[in-house]
Amino acid sequence: MKCITEDALRCELRATEPECYVVPAGKILTPAAREYLQSRKIKIVKEGQQTTPRIVATEVPPMPEVTMAAPAPAPAPAPIKPKFVDYETGAFYMEKPEHMTHLVGNVLVVKNHPRILFRGKLDSLQSAVVLAQVDIHDRGGSQALIDDLGDILNILREIMRCDVLDEPFQMDTIIGLTHAELREQSHDPQRFFGVKAMVLPDYTMGRDFALLNQLRTDVRETEVAAANAFHTGAKYTRGDIIEELNRMSSAMHIMMCRYLAGQYQTGN
Repeated sequence: MKCITEDALRCELRATEPECYVVPAGKILTPAAREYLQSRKIKIVKEGQQTTPRIVATEVPPMPEVTMAAPAPAPAPAPIKPKFVDYETGAFYMEKPEHMTHLVGNVLVVKNHPRILFRGKLDSLQSAVVLAQVDIHDRGGSQALIDDLGDILNILREIMRCDVLDEPFQMDTIIGLTHAELREQSHDPQRFFGVKAMVLPDYTMGRDFALLNQLRTDVRETEVAAANAFHTGAKYTRGDIIEELNRMSSAMHIMMCRYLAGQYQTGN
């Protein structure tokens, strides 16, 4: 249910002195808005119950009749357009509250909203990928491994862009593999890499393998954050993003298998 805030009322009624204010069907007054109307001695009625000319947010009051001798009325000031809109309540703000941040455009949510928590996870995952690339590079590691991580990083950045701009996400491959190939190779590593399924990480496998395993778990956590962020009722929005993160988890598993199979040897 949409809320009518005090800021919205002040903008709407600044040039009028109505006897009553009609609350449109499907909307409610915030406590501050109700107190504002009462302080101006404006009667509050619900739509359909008014007996006097009503003032609502979508109406402009008629100009009073004047005689030829009367001076022309001063033009009413243009209503002030609010800068920000509350995603949850529909409330308007002229200044961005400190506890809120941008969701899309001028639409605001609280900073601990699931969508913002997801973006935080996505941001953290990108930083972990970059740090892993630096680590591998500084130790003279495999350029092929660094490049595959670069592909992962570019996809994560595209996911962030599409979420912030509310655009559909479309990506056909990850680390050079189609979605069908990702599924096939991740489900049968013995066939493609000569590696047993579900090999548990161990320190003897080396630092690069440990880094890949850490990134795999980070991807899984980000996927869970996406599922929480885009869960609405019994449905999930942004299935494109959730699906891509699931495929990315498979891609990280394949990269670990490539490493064990010797495909990321130094110099490759």
